[in-house]
Amino acid sequence: MRPIRKQMMKLLSKMHLNLKENYKLYRKVLRLVNPPIKNGYTTLDYKMMVDEREIPLRIFLPENSKNDKTKVLIFFHGGGWVTGDIDSYTIVCRNMANNTGHIVVSVEYRLAPENPFPSGVEDCCYVTEKIFEKPELLGCRREDITLIGDSAGANLAAVVSLLVRDRGGFIPKRQILIYPAAYYDHSDSSPYPSVRENGSDYIMTSKRIQDYLDLYVKNEDDKCSPYVAPLLAEDLSDQPDTLVITAQYDPLRDEGEAYGRKLKEFGNKVVMWRMDDAIHGYFSMPVNTAKIAATYEWINSFLRDGND
Repeated sequence: MRPIRKQMMKLLSKMHLNLKENYKLYRKVLRLVNPPIKNGYTTLDYKMMVDEREIPLRIFLPENSKNDKTKVLIFFHGGGWVTGDIDSYTIVCRNMANNTGHIVVSVEYRLAPENPFPSGVEDCCYVTEKIFEKPELLGCRREDITLIGDSAGANLAAVVSLLVRDRGGFIPKRQILIYPAAYYDHSDSSPYPSVRENGSDYIMTSKRIQDYLDLYVKNEDDKCSPYVAPLLAEDLSDQPDTLVITAQYDPLRDEGEAYGRKLKEFGNKVVMWRMDDAIHGYFSMPVNTAKIAATYEWINSFLRDGND
C-alpha cells in the first residue's frame, strides 16, 4: 500500500465517533450518502409477512442476463448488524444483478441494538426458507439459489446455512461470504493475527467491530454460540459449496479464511480468494472499480462451476 494512502487511512481510523453512543447517527449518515435512487434499472419492492410484522425485500432484475435459466442471489447486507438497509445497498445490489446476471433479493432484516440477536438472523432464515419453499415464484429452481453477504451479512449467510441444516431443512447449494465475521473476540487476545495487524489503521478498526458485536449480542453467553460465531460450530458437515473472499488489510481476514479451511476440513467444497491491497468494505466502495471487477470474476467463476 502506498505510504500516502496508508497515512490517510490511519487518520480516518482515528476520527470515528463512539459507535455505541452514536449508532443512530451512523445510520443517518449512511442514508445521506446512499439515497434510495431507483430509476434506470428494474426493481420490485416487496414485504414478506411474519405474523403481524413485515420484512422488506427489494428485488433487482439484471438488465441483460446471459443465463438460460433464472438464477437468484439472496443478499444479506453488511453494517455490523446495526446499520445498513436495502436503500444503502441499492447500488451494490444493482451492480450485483447486472454483473452476475442473477436476480438479487436484498433482505432488510431487523437491526440491533433495538432488535438484538437472534432477531436479524431469524429474519434472514425466514426469508430464505420461504423462497426455498416456493422458488417458482421467482421462476427458478432450488439449486439455482445462492446465499451471499458481506461482512455482518456474510456472517448471517453462514449462520442461515447452519440453522437450516440444524433444523432439518434444505441445504442451499452455494454461499458466497465476502469478508465474513466468523468469530466473537476482536480484542488483542484474539487468536487471529489480522485483528492486531490490521485493527487500528485501516478505517474499520477491531474496536469498532467489537462494538458492533456488543450491540448485536445482548447476552454475553450468546457470543460463543455458533449462530453468532460460526467458527465455533462443532460440526460443519453438510454445508453449501462456499466461496470465501477476504481483504489483505482487514481485521476479519484471518477468521474468514479460518472458517473456509474449517468448512473444507468437514468435506465441503470451498474456494478462497484474498484481495491484495484491499481494506474491509472495498466491495461497496465505488472507487475500487478494478478490485470490484476482479471480485466479480471470482464470483462468476464460482457460480458457473458445477452448474448445469
